[in-house]
Amino acid sequence: MFDIILKRKEGTNVLKGIKLRLYPNRTQQNQLEQMFGNDRFVWNQMLAMMNERYQNNKALPFLGKLKLNYLLKPLKKEYPFLKNSDSSSLQVVNEFLTQSWKNFFQDKTGQIGKPRFHSRKYLKKSYTGKSIIKTAGKRYLKIPKLGYVKTSKTGVLQNTKIKRYTVLLEPLFASTGGNI
Repeated sequence: MFDIILKRKEGTNVLKGIKLRLYPNRTQQNQLEQMFGNDRFVWNQMLAMMNERYQNNKALPFLGKLKLNYLLKPLKKEYPFLKNSDSSSLQVVNEFLTQSWKNFFQDKTGQIGKPRFHSRKYLKKSYTGKSIIKTAGKRYLKIPKLGYVKTSKTGVLQNTKIKRYTVLLEPLFASTGGNI
């Protein structure tokens, strides 16, 4: 079950989230799995680099999201499969990583730890992008690198500007109950 959460702007600086169900075809499902894995891979690569930098010299200045974004180009050259992802989603990964490091450094209580590596075994997979999404017809969205994806409804998206989107894969759990 694929869902998409769209953040749109209404009125003056009001963000509203909308959750829609996606119905991707087989190739789009494979592409989504690749994008989920690429985001996880970039997170882990950047986190390993930042952990090593932090352990070697804690006095070094903190790398912001823009400096991390400059590192994406050589990373894409080294790992060509990263070109299959939307570039804005990889930039959002860097944004989330820098935010988690900022939370770690600003926490005075010691409750927030250092950012952790992401595992592929985590059941709830997602990626967030900040590219333009267009509606096409009644039930289709044009998502970067995926093309036209069938969705549950697009009528709620009339005359809106989508700022950011998150595609989620939430597993379905089946349970049975009974008396033994």
